[in-house]
Amino acid sequence: MSELTHALAWIAVDWGSSNLRAWAMDAQGNVLDSASRERGMLSLIPADYETTLLEVVDNWLPSSGVTPVMVCGMAGARQGWQEAAYLATPTRLDQLSRGAVMPPLADTRLRVHLLPGLSQTGSQSHAFDVMRGEETQLAGLVAKSPHFSGHVCLPGTHAKWARLTNGAVSEFATYLTGELYQLLAQQSVLKHSVGQDDLHHDGCRQAFTQAVNATYQAPEHFSQRLFGVRAKDLLDNTLPSGDARGAVLAAHLSGMAIGMELAGACRELSPGESVTLIGNEALSRRYALALQALGIETQRVDGDTAVLAGLTLAYQSTR
Repeated sequence: MSELTHALAWIAVDWGSSNLRAWAMDAQGNVLDSASRERGMLSLIPADYETTLLEVVDNWLPSSGVTPVMVCGMAGARQGWQEAAYLATPTRLDQLSRGAVMPPLADTRLRVHLLPGLSQTGSQSHAFDVMRGEETQLAGLVAKSPHFSGHVCLPGTHAKWARLTNGAVSEFATYLTGELYQLLAQQSVLKHSVGQDDLHHDGCRQAFTQAVNATYQAPEHFSQRLFGVRAKDLLDNTLPSGDARGAVLAAHLSGMAIGMELAGACRELSPGESVTLIGNEALSRRYALALQALGIETQRVDGDTAVLAGLTLAYQSTR
């Protein structure tokens, strides 16, 4: 038996649409090893999941005994391994494991818990909405601060904004900002104008923050100003040439898309209230810059750190 196998207490898994990430964990919550595969929900059928998981974790497992596996993300979706039904808000984040399901397994060395997502039914104040995976990152925030209250943003292809009240999700909203940017930049007329931005460069950073402010102040002009990106490329002689031109226009478009999101997401912030960002460094930095341009302070939490803390909280509540 290897040193890792001897120390292994449980396994944490984040299983998304495209990727599977797993961490071998000891009893104190320390990471012993990690592994990943580009095998997410979109490339699997239910019968594939156990085999795929074993391909990643088999060399960690002892020959006898049962190892708990806590899984968040799309493996628990209706199209995934087995559906873990959404929990309706308001939901306490330290109780996610109560909604977990345990798929039948051929390998008796594993006991898999698929964590649920969260749902929100429509009302006058809230829209119909769902999340799956992000709730575990939010639980990671609560694991460190059990009574956390405030607004949290999880940037991504589909950005999530959640209001937490004393450790529970009271409401949330999804913004299609990342996907919208990709569609506009790659499949609309704007693809002829935008390139790849770099917010470390002054010109890009200035174009980004100006677009955030302009769109935040007048979101009703969003569609008109979208075409203005193309017109600027054709007519604005103050823009740089070559790749730098496309970079500035990409930063401008990104600022517009995020500014449109913030115009909705930040309208309920109290004066002086800050926003907690959970996600990867690059996206969190971009959102922090956008919020800073509006005079809103932020705190940042690494996405991997949050998901591991959330899975650990779920594991501890099943013991």
